[in-house]
Amino acid sequence: MRPTPDEILHRVFGFTAFRGRQEEIIRHVVAGGDALVLMPTGGGKSLCYQIPALCREGMGVVVSPLIALMRDQVEALRQFGVEAFALNSAMGSEEAGQVLRRVRAGAVSLLYVSPERLLMDGTLQLLANCRLSLFAIDEAHCVSQWGHDFRPEYLQLAVLQERFPNVPRIALTATADAPTQGEIVRQLRLGGGKIFVTSFDRPNIRYHVVPKAKPRDQLLRFLSQHHKNDSGIVYCLSRQRVEDIAEWLSRHGFTALPYHAGLSAEMRSLHQDRFLKDDQVIMVATIAFGMGIDKPDVRFVVHYDLPKSIEAYYQETGRAGRDGLPSNALLLFGVGDIALMRSMIAGSDNDEMRKQLEVRKLEALVGFCASTRCRRQILLEYFGETPRHSCNNCDACLYPIASFDGTVAAQKALSAAIRTGQRFGAAYLTDILLGASTERITQFQHDRLSTYGVGKEYNRSQWRDIFQQLIAHGLLLTDMEGHGGLRLGPDALCRPVLRGEAVVRLREEMRPQTTRALRGEKRRGAKPNTETIDRHPAHFADADKPVLETAEENRLFQSLRALRLQLAKEQNVPPYVIFHDTTLIALTKAHPKTLQDLSRIPGIGPTKLERYGEAFLRAVNE
Repeated sequence: MRPTPDEILHRVFGFTAFRGRQEEIIRHVVAGGDALVLMPTGGGKSLCYQIPALCREGMGVVVSPLIALMRDQVEALRQFGVEAFALNSAMGSEEAGQVLRRVRAGAVSLLYVSPERLLMDGTLQLLANCRLSLFAIDEAHCVSQWGHDFRPEYLQLAVLQERFPNVPRIALTATADAPTQGEIVRQLRLGGGKIFVTSFDRPNIRYHVVPKAKPRDQLLRFLSQHHKNDSGIVYCLSRQRVEDIAEWLSRHGFTALPYHAGLSAEMRSLHQDRFLKDDQVIMVATIAFGMGIDKPDVRFVVHYDLPKSIEAYYQETGRAGRDGLPSNALLLFGVGDIALMRSMIAGSDNDEMRKQLEVRKLEALVGFCASTRCRRQILLEYFGETPRHSCNNCDACLYPIASFDGTVAAQKALSAAIRTGQRFGAAYLTDILLGASTERITQFQHDRLSTYGVGKEYNRSQWRDIFQQLIAHGLLLTDMEGHGGLRLGPDALCRPVLRGEAVVRLREEMRPQTTRALRGEKRRGAKPNTETIDRHPAHFADADKPVLETAEENRLFQSLRALRLQLAKEQNVPPYVIFHDTTLIALTKAHPKTLQDLSRIPGIGPTKLERYGEAFLRAVNE
């Protein structure tokens, strides 16, 4: 008889219970059903296809877009005693031949393969002669031509349904809004399958959005105060900035490595390998780095520059805290980044429809950054969820951004847009409101408008921020059919504001100083968010504090980490494929005295118990 999912979970992977909807998904696939699974990074997606593959008869085939991801997942499975192998273009002919012979002999439980290699006639013919348990299509959002990680080869994976109609297929991703979900189902022909959508929430990640003000100093303080000995990722927009920041951090005592498409393949591979196998490496990278990275103990992700969209932000921040321990996501938000992103979109080779889509996504991201609301609520709403409560685990919740009634400012801005024909951008409208004397204003006779010069209580920088917030509120939209001018949003939003029937809240730091002084008001509420890094370090998540309560526990944990690193180096594998930090913390808390005690620790299956049990028991007892 074939083993049950519960038996595989305990006997192979060393866990006693499923998480969330894992069991429901696994039993559906074991029974032969197709599925689309949307589950946040770190939520246990891999087990959703690994366990069915081991329960069903035959070999499971996993389609994965990145060679590094395959290598890590294969090594992690082998540590559990699973016969897993990879087949990709980076392998030499002799190594690939050995894998192919094992496949033909039926000696492979899970085969990881790139989409390019899978679609070769020889591979498809080979699989046609094998007994297959399932196909798993990882990072399934790559099928979306409108997504941020599009891979054209994924469009051809519909051939699996044609060539292997009786083999269940499970597509998995952590990042897909409603249109992308529909595209995955359509392109992969999963219409007869079941869709499993778990919450997109990553509750262990603490989100921070901080206005840029001397960003190098902000980054250095953040790392020095909160992540001195941690692994993490710093994302930058350009290759040159990646190089500069990596060199600058190295000069300040951090182990920081650059990663971008301009480096040689050998250098990128070397840096990625070091990031995966060492405990205290910071990768400074463009978005060329990261998709599919399985390193679970990334404690922080910093966006030194603005990401491209909320989907990209969610995907990139999700590389932190895959082990479920507290982690930080810090975004440094600069107005110049918005202008640069707009310029890059306008100058791209994409057609107008794609450009409009990217502008809308950028506007949604700007709204996320400029908002005073709970960050997590905005993220979850973007992916179609309706959270009932604020998260109390982001800067907006822990360190509320004070606001004031900015309805009059909003009315002036909207009126200026209306009276100039809704075809000019924020900079020109600001000139109108400030009463500037320019050739264009004179040419269009806009100095005769009733809104000319009515906004002098704010300076140019403040008006720029106000326009951003009005875009965030949906009161103003960028018109891509013209020259990027601002037009009013839906009547249902704008009309009540113009009539004074609805209140528009603006960030407190935008309140005019003169108005506050005239009223004799003192600033109430929290300090502006720019001070978060300097004055409120406690509001950044600290991975070890909630779980390691004493100095003795911390010493034991560091000792176990050192042993894990030693064993990993001996095998030339990443430390986390031996044990995750969560397993080491459980060891620290439990103080096991015997192998039987050790076997009860989550994440220690029989194979790992046999390989590492005695060594870790000695470390605990010593």
